[in-house]
Parts: sequence; structure tokens; C-alpha cells
Amino acid sequence: MDPLIAPWSEALQAGPGPLTLEWALVLAVAALTGHLVQHFTGLPKLIGYAVVGALAGTVGFAGAAWPLRGVGLYLLELGIAILLFEAGARLSLRWFRHNPMVLVQSLVESTLTFAAAYLALRALGVDLPVARALSMVAVAASPAVLTRVVSDLRASGPVTDRAIALATLNTLYALTLGTAMLRTIARGDTSLVASLASTAAVLGVSLLVGVLLAALLAGAFRLLQPTSQDTAIVILALIGACAAVTSSLGGSAPLATLLAGIVLKQFHPRPWVWPRQLGTASSMLTILMFVLVSSMAAQANWGGAITWAALALLGTRLAAKVVTLLVTGPASSLSLRQSLWVGVAMFPMSAVALLLTSQFVVASPTVGAQVAAIALPVILLTELLGAVLVGGALVHVREAERPSRQRGDLTTDDGGRTP
Repeated sequence: MDPLIAPWSEALQAGPGPLTLEWALVLAVAALTGHLVQHFTGLPKLIGYAVVGALAGTVGFAGAAWPLRGVGLYLLELGIAILLFEAGARLSLRWFRHNPMVLVQSLVESTLTFAAAYLALRALGVDLPVARALSMVAVAASPAVLTRVVSDLRASGPVTDRAIALATLNTLYALTLGTAMLRTIARGDTSLVASLASTAAVLGVSLLVGVLLAALLAGAFRLLQPTSQDTAIVILALIGACAAVTSSLGGSAPLATLLAGIVLKQFHPRPWVWPRQLGTASSMLTILMFVLVSSMAAQANWGGAITWAALALLGTRLAAKVVTLLVTGPASSLSLRQSLWVGVAMFPMSAVALLLTSQFVVASPTVGAQVAAIALPVILLTELLGAVLVGGALVHVREAERPSRQRGDLTTDDGGRTP
């Protein structure tokens, strides 16, 4: 080693290490790129995060080792847990009492997406356990992408609300059934009885942890001001503790925080006032999560047969969601035009799909490797294209401003500076 840099290298190794430095720099570049993407094009910042993550994974970034383990896996689960907690806190069960067809629509959409993906993959000769696992991954849309794009574009309206609600519900189904499926694969018992018992166990443990988390947060909210810094720290610390222990108890940490958000919403029906400090910390974890997802997904092997299988899964999944929503939309108070764009907004798959894929690899390396070979290209494409499609859908239904107007607003936000 060059004697001029040897002391510096030894000092870096004795500290947090070069991996920490790499992650810090990648996050800084991702945040800057996301800002520039939105500033100059009006498109969601998420596209910039995903592009930087994909480049980091393509060049072999040291922190992007697949499958996810240790700190990387915990940070991904924590980022998902925070976003799903927020998504759950937007979901009022009173809505389903007034319009139960929304729940029916969600169940039909998820079931037909699973069935269509399964039949398409089996027609391509994909093995039975691999097709089942991939079909379950395909059910999950991405409330994380949706809420981030909605925040960036300041969108609101019936299509926005319906897309987030349906994405949150099918994420709940995918986490429950997907986690139960990988537990049965790990035990080598995939019988119907074992699957039902595992599903009940995952849902039961996650619900218990979620209710406990909701109770602790409700107690804290009685003592603290909603907008205080202490409230933000309590929320993040309790969600972090939940992410650390739930999997070892037999549940799913993201599922538990999603359920906690739903439970809290029933006792606090008014819109939540999130502490500003929580927004900053949550945004950093969100950027980290999207960079991590795209860096993992970029490591896919784009072989001929795998590429065709991935494209077939993408097309079948999108067609199933759009057709289902067109058929069920009018009965649930959506016009055909609104139903079409809700279906398009359900296109993204992101962190939850990656988490399930990584867990399948750990549970069964043989099955998991085949699942990951097809799932990773799908996740990368849906994260890159999904944000564009969601933004386009919300603009077309006039629930978000067009990019030209967004750029004008952003210029004002940036203190009046022009590009």
C-alpha cells in the first residue's frame, strides 16, 4: 500500500469502516439526484434515488451484497415498517363500513392477480413452488412508492386515496401469506394444514405486537405534544424495537407496524400531525430503503429465458390489476376512467417484494435462487417505471399538478432560485 495513504486507511479501518463512508456518500448523491430530477423535470424524487441505487448495485457496491442479512436487512425492515405504519394510520375501517365494496374489490384484485401470475408462470414451465412464491410476491403493490410520489407531487383525491388503500391491503395479504409460505418451505411441510397454521401464527403474533405497539404509542401521545421532538423519538424508537424483535417471535415486523397504524387510526380518526423531526428521519430511511432496493435488484442476471419470464410476469400482473379494477370499480363508486388509473397506479413493486424475495432465499436457497432470478428484474423495472406511471396517473385524473407547474412551485420553495 502507498505509504502516503496507509495511515489514513488504518485510521478508517479502526473507525466505522469504509462501508459506512460508502453508504454516506451514496445517500448524499441519491438525495441530490432526487432533488435535481424533481427540480428540472417535475418528476418524483424517487426516480433519482432508484437510478443511483441501480448504478451502485451495477458497479458492485460493497454494501449491496445479496441476499440481505444483518444491518442491511434490519434497515430495510425498519424503513418498510415506518412507511407501513404511516400507511396503516391513513386507513380507516369506517370507510369499509360505508363502502364495503372496497374490501371486496381488494380481495378480488389480490386473488386474481395471484391466479393470473401463477397460470402465466406455470405456462412458461416455472416449477410449482417457485411459481407459488413469485405469484405471492406479485400480489404486493407498493404503498411506499405511492405515498412518496403522492408527497412529492402533493396529490390528493379519490384515485389517490383508493390506490393507497388497495396497495396497503394487498401488502397486508402478501406479508401474511408470504411470510407463512416461507416458514412452511423452511420446515419442509407445505401441506394445507401446515400453511393455514403458519398463516394464523404469523397473523396472530404480528397482531399482538401491533396492538402492544399501538397501546404504547397511545399512552405516549397522552403525555407528549404531537409535534414535539420527544414524540418523534418515541415513535421511531418503538417502531425500531418492534422491527428488532417481531421476526424472532414468529411474526412479521412490517405487518405488525401496519396493523398498529390501523389500530391507532380507529382511536385517533382525525388526520395525524406528524412531528417535523419524524419527517426528516423518516425521509432519510426512505431514501436508504429505495437505494437499497434498486441496488439489490440491479444485481439480477438478465438472461434470455429469465427476461421473458420477468416481462410475462410484469404484463400479466398489470393486466390482472387493471381488468379487475375496471370490472369492480363501478360497484365501489369509481368511474371506469378512475378505475383505469387506479389500476395503473398499482403497478409499482418495491421494498416489500424485495423483503419477501430475500426471505425466500434464506428459507430455501434452491427455491429462493429461482424466485430471485425472476423477481429482482421485475422489482427493478417496477421501481424505475412505477414512479413515472403513478405520477402520470395522478396528473391525468387531475389530482396532481403537471410537471411544468410543479417546477414553478419548487422554484418558489427553493427560495426563488431558477435552474
